[in-house]
Amino acid sequence: MAQRADGHRGDQQEECMSEPIRVVLVDDDPMVRTGLGLILGGDSGIQIVAEAVDGEDALGVVARERPDVVLMDIRMPRRDGLSATETLLAQPNPPRILVLTTFDADELVLKALRAGAAGFLLKDTPPARLVEAVRAVAAGQPMLSPSVTAQLIAAVAGPAADPEDTSAADARSRLDTLTERELEVAQAIGRGLSNQEIAGELYMSVATVKAHVGRLFTKLGVDNRVQIAILVHDAHK
Repeated sequence: MAQRADGHRGDQQEECMSEPIRVVLVDDDPMVRTGLGLILGGDSGIQIVAEAVDGEDALGVVARERPDVVLMDIRMPRRDGLSATETLLAQPNPPRILVLTTFDADELVLKALRAGAAGFLLKDTPPARLVEAVRAVAAGQPMLSPSVTAQLIAAVAGPAADPEDTSAADARSRLDTLTERELEVAQAIGRGLSNQEIAGELYMSVATVKAHVGRLFTKLGVDNRVQIAILVHDAHK
């Protein structure tokens, strides 16, 4: 399996479709795991390699199976999905993690996205969308829609800044390392725009936008577009 420069595997999934996307399901509800397994297992390009009953169990399963994608329930006994996500993403060559939740405003989901989760799925996501999301994340593509991204950013940013909060100064310091063009792209991401929309607004090709986004990941030390957007909003607190 190909490996990304930022440590995540799977960017070349679209080019290596002969190998199925290896997925681990983590949920304390056996009915949820069964349902997810039936939906994803029915796709020839996806292989369910293992299941885990909670975050603690997930650590051992992921270490053994080395999946490309983990579907991680966020609220579980013994060890929740946030803690497990943080631990997994701190390890070398981690899988991409899609957080499973019942409510899109779940504060643990927002924290997981800050920690580097690739995105989130509601548990009632339609089967076709679920398969699409797993494929997109495995291929290194942005998974969250602009509208969902905007909602998440608003929830993270909150209505008022804490006077003791240093995130604004840190965000401004990191954004100061960007070129003028990179900053324009970052600000567009902060508004929830897609690559296509950014290309049209800034008069550049989609390929050029993608190159800028890749450099933003490296220079800002982030793993996904949501984290870029949060930085942009933190800088304006």
